[in-house]
Order: sequence, then C-alpha cells, then structure tokens
Amino acid sequence: MKTVKDTDYGIRDKRGHWSPFKKLTINPEYLLPFHFSKFLFKFIKDKFIFGFMGYIFIAMPILCWLFLSPDLDTVKNFEIGWILFIFIRNLAIILIFFGFFHLRLYTFNTQGNEFKYNPKPLDKDNKKFFFNNQLIDNLFYTLCWGVPIWTFYEVLTLWAYANNFINYITWEEAPIYCLIVFLLVTTFQGAQFYFVHRLLHWKPLYKYVHAVHHRNVNTGPFSGLSFHPIEHLLFFSGIFLFWIIPSNPIIAMWYLFFSALSPIGGHSGYEKMIFKNGKSMPSGDYNHYLHHKYFECNYAGAGVSILDEIFGTFHDGSDGATKKIMARIKDKAHYL
Repeated sequence: MKTVKDTDYGIRDKRGHWSPFKKLTINPEYLLPFHFSKFLFKFIKDKFIFGFMGYIFIAMPILCWLFLSPDLDTVKNFEIGWILFIFIRNLAIILIFFGFFHLRLYTFNTQGNEFKYNPKPLDKDNKKFFFNNQLIDNLFYTLCWGVPIWTFYEVLTLWAYANNFINYITWEEAPIYCLIVFLLVTTFQGAQFYFVHRLLHWKPLYKYVHAVHHRNVNTGPFSGLSFHPIEHLLFFSGIFLFWIIPSNPIIAMWYLFFSALSPIGGHSGYEKMIFKNGKSMPSGDYNHYLHHKYFECNYAGAGVSILDEIFGTFHDGSDGATKKIMARIKDKAHYL
C-alpha cells in the first residue's frame, strides 16, 4: 500500500517550510481573461461537486435545522431555554469539528510534519498569548467570543424570520431561486470576507482588533475563529444580506455555518490529512496560509481570489510574488 508523501506534491525550503509545486490559481477560473463556456462549466462543477469537506459543511446546517433547532413558533419570543440550546449546539459543533483536526494533527501528531506548512509546533511559551500558550489563547477567543457571537446572529435571525421581519420564501414556492441563492452563499461570504478583511488591516483596527488573530503566524485548527470580539461581529455580519433579499432559514444558517466552519481550511496548518489506508483528503488552504506568513496578501478566501488579483494583493506562492510583497511591506513602514 502506497502512502502519500508531501515530497510528491511540494518542496521544503532551508527552514523546513513546505510549499506546493503548483502556483496558486486565480478563482473563479476563466474570469480573467473571460471565457464564458469554460467559466460556466467550472463554476457549476465547483458548486455541485464540493468534495468531502464541502458535503460536511452543507450537511451540518441542513441537519441542524431539521433536527437540532427550535421551530419558528418557539423562537417568536426571546427565551433563555431555546437560546441556550442553540448556543450549546454550536459550542459542541466547534469543539467536535475543530477538535478532531487538533487532536489528530497536533495532540496525537498522527502524520508528523507530513504536509505541514510550518514545521514548528504551536507555541507553548510565548508571552503574546494568554498563559503563554497558543492553544489556550485560541480556545478563549473561539469559545468565549466566537461561538456566542455566532449564536447571537443566529438567534436574532431566527427570531426575525418567526416575526416576519424578513421576507421568508419557502423552497416549495421558489425552488430554483432558493437553490441559486444557496449555491452563491460561499461566493458572497468570500467577497464579504475580503472587504471586511481589508478594513481590519487599516492601522487603527489592526492594532487594537485584528492583531489578536495575527498572533497566529503558525496557525492551528482553533486559530481560525480566534478573533477579537469586534472582528467576530464584522466577520458574521454578512448574515444581514439575508435580511434584505428574500431568503430561507436554511440559507441563512448555511451562511453562518460556512462562516464558522470553513476557517479550518486556512488555519489547520496542514495541506492534507493522511489516513492509515494511505488515502488522504485536503485539509488546508495554502492561499490563506500565505496571508498569515506575509500579512499583506491574499485577503480573500481562495474561492474569490480574483479580488486579490484585481486589487493587487494576490500572492501565487512564487518567489517573485514574495519579493513584491516584501517590497510593499518595506515601503509602507509596516505597522505589524
């Protein structure tokens, strides 16, 4: 049985940092330059063939709406019982989902440094983190701020649906419309993340807010939602789009769940997760890893990296792109 090796897919530099052989591509593909038929085919393929992790992301909000959410009659009034239920459910999802990656890749270290971008372990003696410990710091910001603020937006949105403050459209009434909006959620979230992220790199906001997240240069699974609470409020604020356009609770929950869970890709620290049978699955996003490494690039999610290309912040992983980024940082008398 052949086991997949990171040397088959990339190379390590003198410091032991791993990078893929292939340069990063601009997504959505075939948009610049525009090629209609290829763009349409690739766009539809990506939206319907999500891969294993994609199906998990989609299944969670649907299953939670069907089996682990109070009905709309219950949520018409704010009551501690159903609000606490949603909070505990969201807390359990984060602990199980992020915890799986952390336990497998870091606690039990099942694959060593195979496919690990940065060869160093997570910090356990660094004064910039709470208790000098990166994991404790990440857990604090994720569980004490991230999950409550995610829950706050979900509770508020369900309450608004129940009281007809939002134009609620059912899948039976407009199945094609609902499907299109559902499939575009990830694209919208990626674009919203880009502009919020650029705002967070404005010097005052960076210094007092976003710097909390950028403590994590060598990221781990719980780094993905390790934000200052103001950043959490901005990060999940895209939910208000679904207050404006006709939408459905499942679509709104899909946006919130995708926002909460998808950061695992950009922060797991590993390109692939390897299993005992020799198989592997994607577990990382080199695009966002480069942002944590160089700060001034790749602000968008990998699915809408065209925004970075348009605004001149795209880093494709090449040495040439690194030189450009480093020159820009030097010219700005950087505040990081």
